[in-house]
Amino acid sequence: MSSQTYSISDLARELDITTRAIRFYEEQGLLAPERRGQERVYSARDKVSLKLILRGKRIGFSLAECRELIELYDPTSGNQKQLNSMLAKIAERREQLEQQLLDIQQMQLELDTAEERCIQALEQTIKNQTTKSPSP
Repeated sequence: MSSQTYSISDLARELDITTRAIRFYEEQGLLAPERRGQERVYSARDKVSLKLILRGKRIGFSLAECRELIELYDPTSGNQKQLNSMLAKIAERREQLEQQLLDIQQMQLELDTAEERCIQALEQTIKNQTTKSPSP
């Protein structure tokens, strides 16, 4: 693995996120930079972890799921455990999204039915008002 290091501003600029976000992930135990006095020094591994967090966030993984994947990071084994775990999490996320899509479609049908009933009730009310003859 590369021995290149990064400052917090280097990572923020390169990955287009705020330094505050990086510090947050550090507070959550997802990143563990070295310290040189007050300065944080991030390793190539930290950069990979941060990329994994950002990708996981984009596809809806929780921070706990990201943590699990980071803990499985092992370039010496070709990251097989990490990749298999990621595939399982992707399949799980896809199932969740498919269920949410079905739920949304069902809700749309229920909204259509409620809307139709309201329109019919209004039409009936108007019809009843116009058929009543005004009293002299």
